[in-house]
Amino acid sequence: MEVIWAPWRLSYVSNVTKGKEKGCFICRAIEDDPSRDRENLLLYRGKKAIVILNRFPYNTAHLMVCPIRHTGDFLSLLPEELAEIDELLKRSIRAIKRAYNPDGFNIGLNLGKVSGGSVDTHIHYHVVPRWLGDTNFMPVTAGVKVIPQSLDETYDRLKTFWE
Repeated sequence: MEVIWAPWRLSYVSNVTKGKEKGCFICRAIEDDPSRDRENLLLYRGKKAIVILNRFPYNTAHLMVCPIRHTGDFLSLLPEELAEIDELLKRSIRAIKRAYNPDGFNIGLNLGKVSGGSVDTHIHYHVVPRWLGDTNFMPVTAGVKVIPQSLDETYDRLKTFWE
């Protein structure tokens, strides 16, 4: 039997079985001291929006672009928030292309609890790089997705393209 090493999944499994952490993880990262950005996986702090790695990624370099203001209502986003989010989506794509050279991207936004997202109280855009052949037998036959790089390594690699 082959063993798949994914140590960052333990906190997800623990939270699923014990109940979710209190409060908004996005707000906690924003409110935390910037010296802890690496620990919080926060790649970039803008004036109205941030870029943060997804702690439970679908693929390597899966990140999220979020407004700083806590809102789950897309229609409440202000023009200046939308403008910065759009710019950060472009910068995210550019950084991931330079760091990982993916063949494409999925960019998505889940609105409301029934949309399938795990967090519906703080809007966040997912930016998921995709490669030809990144769907192989593991998810199809075993229901397992293999992420080949640790979150710390991904953070360090992407961070160089944000500075």
